[in-house]
Amino acid sequence: MVSGEAPDLAGQLISGKPFELSSLKGQPVLVHFWASWCPVCKMGEGDIAQLTRGHEVITVAMQSGDPIEISAYLAEKGLTFPVLSDPDGEIASAWGVPGVPANFILDASGTIHSTTVGYTTKQGIEARLWAARHMGAE
Repeated sequence: MVSGEAPDLAGQLISGKPFELSSLKGQPVLVHFWASWCPVCKMGEGDIAQLTRGHEVITVAMQSGDPIEISAYLAEKGLTFPVLSDPDGEIASAWGVPGVPANFILDASGTIHSTTVGYTTKQGIEARLWAARHMGAE
């Protein structure tokens, strides 16, 4: 998994809106990689949706189909969170994602503060976001 300055992350969300990670500088951000076919990802979907209500979150759907398929998946599950589609795993590769789910917590300057792979509780992610806000980059 990459460390230091976060790689560029920009594109069109499945909602059609443009997205640039650099626009979120100034506050901690959760970058969450997931896949619709991943059973462990499904365990934390609701937590990720809840985190979007109080934190900056961008998710990347790795090898989960086109935007229409991803939108249908989210609708079926009753989930709403911002999603960039990564149909070929190119974004995940640029970030060094070894598997999903994977989380990158960025501090206000856009530096990767912490990373996790595998299931992480909502409280664990919130604690990492708090640390990124109050402790800066490690």
